[in-house]
Amino acid sequence: MKQVVQNYKSGELAVLDVPVPGCKPGGVLVRSAYSLISTGTELMKVSEAGMSMLGKARSRPDQVAKVMQSVATNGVPATYRKVMGKLDSYTPLGYSLCGVVEQVGAGVDDVKAGDLVACAGNEHALHAELNWVPKNLYAPVPDGLAPRHAAFGTVGSIALQGVRQGESRLGEVALVIGLGLIGQLVVQLLTASGVRVVGADPDPARCELAERLGAAACGDPASAAVETAVAELTGGHGVDQVYLAAGGGSNQPVELAARLCRDRGRVVDIGKCRLDLPWNAYYEKELDVRFSRSYGPGRYDPEYELEGRDYPIGYVRWTERRNLACFLDLVARGRVDVEPLVSHIADFDDAVETYRRLKDGELKAVAVLFRYPGHTAEAEAEAPAVAVPAVKRPVGAVSAPARAAGTPVRLAFVGAGNYATSMLLPHLAQRDGVELSTVVTTTALSAANAQRKFGFAEATTDLDAVLGDKSIDAVFVVTRHSSHAELTRRALLAGKTVFVEKPLALTEDELAGVLAAVEESGNDRLQVGFNRRFAPLLQEARTRFGARTGPASLRYLVNAGRLQHGSWYLQQGTEGSRFAGEGGHFIDTASWLLGADPVSVYAVATSGNEDLQVVLRYPDGSTAAISYVTTGAPGFPKETLDLVADGKVLRLDDFVRASVYDRKRWVSSRLPTARDKGQNAELASFIKAVRTGGPMPVPLESLVATTAATLAVQTGLAGGAPVSLARTR
Repeated sequence: MKQVVQNYKSGELAVLDVPVPGCKPGGVLVRSAYSLISTGTELMKVSEAGMSMLGKARSRPDQVAKVMQSVATNGVPATYRKVMGKLDSYTPLGYSLCGVVEQVGAGVDDVKAGDLVACAGNEHALHAELNWVPKNLYAPVPDGLAPRHAAFGTVGSIALQGVRQGESRLGEVALVIGLGLIGQLVVQLLTASGVRVVGADPDPARCELAERLGAAACGDPASAAVETAVAELTGGHGVDQVYLAAGGGSNQPVELAARLCRDRGRVVDIGKCRLDLPWNAYYEKELDVRFSRSYGPGRYDPEYELEGRDYPIGYVRWTERRNLACFLDLVARGRVDVEPLVSHIADFDDAVETYRRLKDGELKAVAVLFRYPGHTAEAEAEAPAVAVPAVKRPVGAVSAPARAAGTPVRLAFVGAGNYATSMLLPHLAQRDGVELSTVVTTTALSAANAQRKFGFAEATTDLDAVLGDKSIDAVFVVTRHSSHAELTRRALLAGKTVFVEKPLALTEDELAGVLAAVEESGNDRLQVGFNRRFAPLLQEARTRFGARTGPASLRYLVNAGRLQHGSWYLQQGTEGSRFAGEGGHFIDTASWLLGADPVSVYAVATSGNEDLQVVLRYPDGSTAAISYVTTGAPGFPKETLDLVADGKVLRLDDFVRASVYDRKRWVSSRLPTARDKGQNAELASFIKAVRTGGPMPVPLESLVATTAATLAVQTGLAGGAPVSLARTR
């Protein structure tokens, strides 16, 4: 078999052919599927190996002390031979992987051959095709968790043990210094525990990633941004805990911890940073300094790790293995998202080159995975799929009678945030035949402001009263993403026509819940705010492009730009990814232009999922490629689209100009006013459907297909493979 090794004397890295380890009692033989490079710990070892002998000595004074003790005991010649012999040997790398059990040793009864397990240990979870792993250093992988995500189990356990040492409590505020791999995981674990987190790191990209993953605010520790955020969140008292997840030789993290921690707060050291404690600062606040020892209780205990002797749960609740299993469960349930941390996946055969690129700074990464050959059939689940549930309408479905002549359409708004007040209500407030009946918000003042500005007859925080008001014809759901599906479901069951802003749902279960409400109530009167298909300029361009006979290629560039710090769109743990919230717009537009719903989705992303490439395939062979990027120039247009088929080209330039190239060329005149992305026409169509009882502007089947395709993007990013959109009956 092959294994990654390093010669600590020369610094040489190699992939060697070595014997297959035996399957000893008390453990299992595991064939690796993915192993994780710890870009902190492992690169530190790789860098040290490339130093001179003097540099090695300076970097490891603890080892120098051992050498001096050996000299005093055994003499210089014997010590020299011992040290050189140890240095001039190959040593393994790696300590976190996921693989498939090939053979079960005597005394093991909790797994069997073919099971997927996550493994830990710098002697047992190595970058090697096969590893023997003792019982307390592996944990079964929960059903549905991708092997590449389970490979994070060990580093996740390190972060989890650090959080446990901090004894965080609901409602507290924590500071995480260092937003590398461990720091990003600590941020998510604290957020999942109900702790508000401030992050500190000199890398702006890592700060933005941490905010997307749940941090309240992040910034450069050398700037005032971190101190300002801590002061605002804590009322000037300081954070309850500081987690040191940084490396390097600077003492700045320790000094920053003392400055921003509250009186009698806790400082937890997880990484390997300099720890020259400023005595006065720590003494005056009586700070509690704690160390987090690797994966948890059991680490470095040979009886636990090698002999399989567990600690009684009544005395030691969280051991190494229990931490590992807990972290895998959190990832499987979506409470921790490791996919945005995957910067690069390399084939195992390219291990040496990957380390070189990391060491030289050519490859900027938070986490890098090795993918092993031959694991797919055993370890990977079948090709991923996202269900496109059928729309079931019972016999005798609810009809929508036409409004009597002269009777206004009465509307209620649930939510009155920025989009509602800037893009929807201005088009409705002065529209003939429309009455703004009631606005519902969670805070009384925002409801009162919307009532005053747009002329609602009533303002309330009582949603049940609105849903029970038979005089209200339609309900607009314009709240945060996480509440859309549930509010839509309740409004449909109440018999209301519903306009819900995108997204309709953030999960397959939420989408199924909406359709269950349609089936139960017979009410399918639903519109999702996919407005671009209603844009006059795009509609005219589509008409001039005409019908097509062959498959088409569509390219859609969305220059989305970066979000401001603190935007709720960054709260992926509760509100879904940014693409989940906005991507439906672009999928719907592509499907409308191509006249069909997609049958598969393939999605890839750059480091941290900042820029996405989404490829949709359609039944007739047409394709649509959506580039959703956040790293472009702010001055470049936000949306540009090209549709090519049958010797014709349609081009849209940010809803300002459109053109069609055929035998004759048509170019629109430049719009003299602001971009019209179709909201006004969309609302007119919706109000007409409510007033007349006619069909909704977009078939419900199309709304469901677009939502399922949007959900499939996240599934595709997690699995690294095309996702089929499976129609259910």
